[in-house]
Amino acid sequence: MYLQTDVQTMEDLRLFSKGDIQGIYDIYNNAYTRGGQAILETMFRKPLNDRAAIQQRINTISAFVKTKASFPFDGTMLDAVEKYISFDDNQEGGAKITLSEKETHAGVAAVVQLFHAMRAYMSTDALCKLKELEVDRQAVHALLQDPVFTPVLQERPDARLSFAAVTAFDVLIRRKEKQKVIRLLQFVYQIDVYISVAQVARQYGLVFPEVQAKGAGVLQVEGVYHPLLKNAVANTLEMGPSRNLVFLTGANMAGKSTFLRSFSTAVYIAHMGFPVAAAAMKFSVLDGIYTTINLPDNLGIGASHFYAEVLRVKKIGQELSTGKSLFVLFDELFRGTNVKDALEGTIAVCGAFTNRKDSKFIISSHIIEAAEALKQKPGTAFYFLPTIMKGNVPEYTYTLQEGVTNDKHGMLIINNEGVLEILKQGNKTGKSLNKQS
Repeated sequence: MYLQTDVQTMEDLRLFSKGDIQGIYDIYNNAYTRGGQAILETMFRKPLNDRAAIQQRINTISAFVKTKASFPFDGTMLDAVEKYISFDDNQEGGAKITLSEKETHAGVAAVVQLFHAMRAYMSTDALCKLKELEVDRQAVHALLQDPVFTPVLQERPDARLSFAAVTAFDVLIRRKEKQKVIRLLQFVYQIDVYISVAQVARQYGLVFPEVQAKGAGVLQVEGVYHPLLKNAVANTLEMGPSRNLVFLTGANMAGKSTFLRSFSTAVYIAHMGFPVAAAAMKFSVLDGIYTTINLPDNLGIGASHFYAEVLRVKKIGQELSTGKSLFVLFDELFRGTNVKDALEGTIAVCGAFTNRKDSKFIISSHIIEAAEALKQKPGTAFYFLPTIMKGNVPEYTYTLQEGVTNDKHGMLIINNEGVLEILKQGNKTGKSLNKQS
């Protein structure tokens, strides 16, 4: 049911904010309710790997895009319901913790308002014509028709409730029928998520991917870009059974890591059934996605960076050995060892990957010598991100081209920043190693 992934991948793709760095989740989160935000986070942590489930979610969100729906419930009322229904009388430190009379009254009144709002929403054309939610709508309709809630719906939503009524409703809502009220709230939260994502799709011009059956080996992304970048450069890449490994080269700062994040984020988000930052996308469902962009040393077991890379490759190899179809990405494979070992390791691992036609692999590398050996491996495609020299100043197009490049401008950048001159002077001023204006 769910796409296999791990914390390393979620951190590589920066799905959630960290410090001052915004996450992909933040883009899609326009939810009005805490419950909606929680469901959205779960969707991000558990992408789908079932074609029918993915298509169902795409269809549902697409329907909300077409209706241009806005969230139909009052946020203050929902906050009061959430606070009230989630409260449990409990023993803490020997003292009984209970809702005050005022809090109970406010909570019951909010639930009465919710039931009336839900009954009105159930009969709206916008929801009744939304066939993708018909099963859920019927379930909620049946819940509202449950005779136990007749007294709730008989109360006017703006009525001043008596103490006796509040007491009786409190027993009904928080004791006897609490789970039914929670199911009602869950439907509201789902609506909140669908409308939130639909609004984001319209606002940013995101597109819904076309989902193919598992095993079809299709992965085509046209005009993909990173949704968190302003003025992002879009790129197009197509992979299939006959081109299942992409070997990517380019100088530092040419945009390799940004492209890798953009493409793999689209693959991840597509498996959620969400619209993606691209002009068009077609993909066949995979079993898992694993990226390795910022792999930390595992100091807890005394592992060097290279050993951490080896363990990462081993883990992916074990997953592949069970017959799973995966999307796998390595940014600078075997960067933690010397050039000779990195060359031999890159050729061996990439060569083994090309034999797995049901999976997709993207490997970026500065070890361009590996390209000659990999050209003998059917299924390997070669792309690079070019550098254009304007005198001694490198400029970057950030646009994929087919082929291999040996662009290396590390020393040029060091010289342009005057680093060596500062070091020769002993950095006497005590200032940081920045080029002086």
